[in-house]
Amino acid sequence: MLQANKQVAIVTGGGSGIGLAIAAKYVGQGIHTIIIGRDNDKLEKARQELGTLCYPIVHDLSDLSSIPALINNIMTTHGQIDILVNNAGINMKKDFITTTDEDFQQIIHTNLIAVFVLSREVIKQMQLRKSGCIIHISSMAAQYGMPRVIAYSASKSAIDGMTRAMAVELSGQGIRINAIAPGFIETAMTATALNSDPERKQKALSRTPMGHMGKPENIADAALFLASDSAAYITGVILPVDGGNSIGF
Repeated sequence: MLQANKQVAIVTGGGSGIGLAIAAKYVGQGIHTIIIGRDNDKLEKARQELGTLCYPIVHDLSDLSSIPALINNIMTTHGQIDILVNNAGINMKKDFITTTDEDFQQIIHTNLIAVFVLSREVIKQMQLRKSGCIIHISSMAAQYGMPRVIAYSASKSAIDGMTRAMAVELSGQGIRINAIAPGFIETAMTATALNSDPERKQKALSRTPMGHMGKPENIADAALFLASDSAAYITGVILPVDGGNSIGF
């Protein structure tokens, strides 16, 4: 049932890392937060940590045909969707010439097409109320060239373009669309990418003016701001939260 003072958020990939930090920030502000992921254990642990305003749903968003029913079920249960954070994503580090068609398609399918389908189905509900906020999670890989992540870079660059196109088309209907481009953040995914490659890690830190990696909470703070009334006149923005990495020398 729709409640005037109630807010409902969906955070994909909400069981760990940046997604979990965003979910925790939203729950802390009294926002009913649905976290979606594929790992039941991670989601259940998050629910225990975050409490009664956290609602885990085990779902594989790469199954595109299942997404409309997923959103219908959420609407039936919660009555509204005010915020969608498209955080779920995968990475793959491979040389350009060894990246197969299947590798490339897998990354694009998960990081881009699933985001498009989920956003489309959520927006159908937001349009009925002429209100809503969608936040995509982009990447430094869309800000400048990075080696060995060609598919990931392509997917995140497309997310930036989609953010702007969606904002132009939907903002007049009361639906704001923005993105956050995290720099190098202390998460399991980043650790996997950097700890086995000391040279890459040093390069990442050396071009970050603040001189250290960020924390998931830094991204969560930005996601809370962009979803709040304080950002009521902000749409179509890709906000770097990166310690200056994107402008570093």
